[in-house]
Amino acid sequence: MGARRIGVDVGGTFTDVALSLDGDLVTAKVPSTADQSEGVIAGIEKACAEAGVDPESVSEFSHAMTVSVNALLEGDGARTALVATEGFRDVLEIGRQDRPSLYDLGAEKPTPLVPRRRRFEVSERATTEGIERPVDDGEVRAIAERIRESDAESVAVSLLHAYAHPENEKRVAEVLREELDVPVSASHEVLAEFREYERTSTTAVDAYVRPTIDRYVGRLTERARDLGVPQPRIMQSNGGVTDADTVRRNAVTTVLSGPAAGVVGASAMAAGETGGREGLVTFDMGGTSSDVSLVRDGEAERTTTGVIGERPVKTPMVDVETVGAGGGSIAWVDAGGALRIGPRSAGADPGPACYGKGGTEPTVTDANLVLGYIGSSTSLGGELSLDEDAAHDALSGLAEEAGLSGALEAARGVHRVANANMTRAIRSVTVERGHDPRTFGLVAFGGAGPMHAIAIADGLDIDRVVIPPASGVLSAYGLLAADEKRDAVRTYRRPLSELDPDDVDAVYEALSEELLAEISDSDAATVRCAADLRYAGQSFELTVDVARPFDPVDARERFAATHEAAYGYRADEPVDLVNCRVTTTVGRDAPSIEYAADGDPLSGTREAAFAGEIRETPVYERDRLSPRRGGEGSPTVSPSTAGSPVEGPAVVEGTESTVVVPPGWGVRVRDDGALIAGVSDA
Repeated sequence: MGARRIGVDVGGTFTDVALSLDGDLVTAKVPSTADQSEGVIAGIEKACAEAGVDPESVSEFSHAMTVSVNALLEGDGARTALVATEGFRDVLEIGRQDRPSLYDLGAEKPTPLVPRRRRFEVSERATTEGIERPVDDGEVRAIAERIRESDAESVAVSLLHAYAHPENEKRVAEVLREELDVPVSASHEVLAEFREYERTSTTAVDAYVRPTIDRYVGRLTERARDLGVPQPRIMQSNGGVTDADTVRRNAVTTVLSGPAAGVVGASAMAAGETGGREGLVTFDMGGTSSDVSLVRDGEAERTTTGVIGERPVKTPMVDVETVGAGGGSIAWVDAGGALRIGPRSAGADPGPACYGKGGTEPTVTDANLVLGYIGSSTSLGGELSLDEDAAHDALSGLAEEAGLSGALEAARGVHRVANANMTRAIRSVTVERGHDPRTFGLVAFGGAGPMHAIAIADGLDIDRVVIPPASGVLSAYGLLAADEKRDAVRTYRRPLSELDPDDVDAVYEALSEELLAEISDSDAATVRCAADLRYAGQSFELTVDVARPFDPVDARERFAATHEAAYGYRADEPVDLVNCRVTTTVGRDAPSIEYAADGDPLSGTREAAFAGEIRETPVYERDRLSPRRGGEGSPTVSPSTAGSPVEGPAVVEGTESTVVVPPGWGVRVRDDGALIAGVSDA
């Protein structure tokens, strides 16, 4: 018996499961639950039952979740206290002078995660040169008593210049951990990097979500143990998994857990489709939102500067652009009479009107049903049957409010607006960053992604779309393909022309040793070093890979090339080193998928709307499309299509998702069951 690995990803509407065993991939979907761990266990049980295996035979369990990001966005994290250097307790409230709406006189900054009554000062002082005033233990114990009286559930400690000289902060954290029975997050452990506001914000976020993550992972571990499944490995925002105990101590690393898993899965599935292209755009459309990212040189684009719920979070993370347009996003009419989509979602309960669970508001899923892209006999995720009359009623109400002729016209409008929202997201990660989307392929997944992807690609002049097998649960598959990763950073600010390379190498060596001591298999781990560099006087940095031993001349040239690619020029100005970064990785092989089709794929026809008209459209069963070879070695569809690709207009229905092929496009089948869509030759 080969290794049996299971991945479970929790979304806003469904919890997705992928079980790999003996070359086969078994997938399942169950509705997400208020306590996400309940849905996770239900999904594992369902997938194992469908595969005919005992959960106790599973050798590895990987998991992606939305617990931490939900706590941030919904404001239901822990009551958090902050301990800061005397005179700096208001850094969270002051923030930065920039604001999203520069000329809005009524603009308001987000409410700090820590209210002023729970922000405390300690009379210590460190500079970039060292400790000037040490910590008084008695003062810290008095602060601990005040924190206890404040009923705080967690504590963040962020002292001035602790990234450079953490001795005082270490002592404050030690005393607080001795005195209090709540978790304590210290900035030198969370983010050993300069910039006071961002470091304090990231530490406060960690403290805010840490009790929630700790409780959740604890419950999930217990339930997994009762089921006979191994302790979960948790997906981090950086696109790598780590053990459950680590994320319970470093909760902030999970804020983009789910989206990261999807990008990893898309990269693994579409790696062979980048020939002649700059890279891939990954497009994940679920029930609540859509996530867009880039894969270049076989790796997901990463960033170290994210904003979650208007709050800076500076941890390594997959660079994802999110828009509130998913299958469950609610359509509405604004005060000016314009049709809008999201960000409010019908969620899983009651869900879209067509779910028949009491929902009455029109959603993107309802529009797709009215347009004929989803059939009334379709069973979403194998769980939900659809009520076409309820969808028509909901969209008829929207049409009346928007002044449209009826449900069908409203559905067309909802579909166009949703696609426009997602097109803007793709432009934001391509055009706005100097990339031409026409030189990329598009990888579509999520429950609703394949339904919209080809139309979006057509509008962007992208000529290839990849719809992986199990595309509706690709984030779960990504969990099976993800490497184990750990990251560390340390600020080391010096002009390149003045630093001693040996000193820089000592920093990299210390960071490497720290990470290798924590990773599961140090002998199998690879170590990657990078540096944050900037021209003297700039207020932002670019991250570039650097070689060991550290070579300032080589680092400068790499930075200049990266700067030129990003901004169109390079300068003769001095270059400063700002931060040293290290990533350790233990690689894992993505599970192989064996695909075999049987039977006639053509299941019938139905009326569907394309280009402003209703057309009788063939409907195919995805699992029966065969990758039989034909002309120029390209995969073609058979048997009923006689060696030719499926030409649009067509609908290809699968267990977890539906592919809509508009006129002018065709779809072929790859050996592993992936669908490759391109502009039709016909």
